[in-house]
Amino acid sequence: MSVVIPDLSGECTFTTQRSSGPGGQNVNKTETKVELRFDISASQLLSPGQKNKLIAKLKHRLSDRSATIIITCQESRSQLKNKKLALVRLQTLIHETLLPEIPRIPTTPPGEVKEKRMAVKKKTGEIKQFRGNLRNKDIE
Repeated sequence: MSVVIPDLSGECTFTTQRSSGPGGQNVNKTETKVELRFDISASQLLSPGQKNKLIAKLKHRLSDRSATIIITCQESRSQLKNKKLALVRLQTLIHETLLPEIPRIPTTPPGEVKEKRMAVKKKTGEIKQFRGNLRNKDIE
């Protein structure tokens, strides 16, 4: 099953910061870390049902004040690559969240497994019962 998600890059806001990653002296003078912000409630491309599902399922990932997803990326030395990676992460997150849930089909254990479990329980019970008889004889 597949969910079609439109290109959300137009509704995202990007900010850049100095990265703490690799880059030598280049780290001190270029802003390669990208922070992507996507406001779910203000989106024009998502349907109201999709918005509600995203807000409900991603509430632990949203900012406190609004329904905004924040994704940061600083894997690459290139700002453009980090921007693309952040967009891919957003698309993946939204796609996985909007996939319909497959209901779990409950199963029952086979008869052999039940018999084996009962045999082990019976053997353990016998061992404990034997242990108890020894204790009672020692006391008398």
